[in-house]
Amino acid sequence: MGTDLHELLRSLRVWDPEVTALPPFDPGAAPAEPVELFTRWFAEAVAAGEREPHTMTLATADEDGLPDARIVMLHGADEDGWSFASHVTSRKGRQLAARPYAALTFYWPALGRQVRVRGPVSTAPAEAARADLRMRSTGALAAALTGRQSEALGSLEELARASEAAWERAGREPDAQAASWTLYRLRPDAVEFFQGDERRRHVRLLYRRTDPDWERGLLWP
Repeated sequence: MGTDLHELLRSLRVWDPEVTALPPFDPGAAPAEPVELFTRWFAEAVAAGEREPHTMTLATADEDGLPDARIVMLHGADEDGWSFASHVTSRKGRQLAARPYAALTFYWPALGRQVRVRGPVSTAPAEAARADLRMRSTGALAAALTGRQSEALGSLEELARASEAAWERAGREPDAQAASWTLYRLRPDAVEFFQGDERRRHVRLLYRRTDPDWERGLLWP
């Protein structure tokens, strides 16, 4: 017999005190700006053993307004916004060109925490994109040089040939540039911090931009 999905779902223990240590969260002590709290939570996720705390869901909308989502990597967060990168010619790049607004979601299950960020997206200057690519690993550079992201692929052999050539170039030219590589910055209108609770009394703190400041408020779980 095949695997029973429903049985597997019922067997999972979510936020059980025996398997997850949920930290307290006092929203009254939260800083005035969300980047400071995000940085603190990010460091605590790393300390808790999250293997890929910098991965996040990026949600966009296509030309028809239909939603799309995928996992990408955070490249930074500061007063300029939350940064990520991709090819401007990729599916997400085309969607952001048509509708430059997006949402990000981080989930750190070891702590029962989520962070949700949403706002307009802009492209960073070309030099910032080049500097971002220079800081990445050889493998990341090779992937960028392979290019053609989201295009139809004829075969895995075709990918292997293009990838081998890109790896060879990345090793030979560590400063090589991928013309379509683009650094994006999401400047949030809103940032929500969600702390799970084993009794389901989850704490949700929402920051809303009022420029130049932020207003804070709680949400029902």
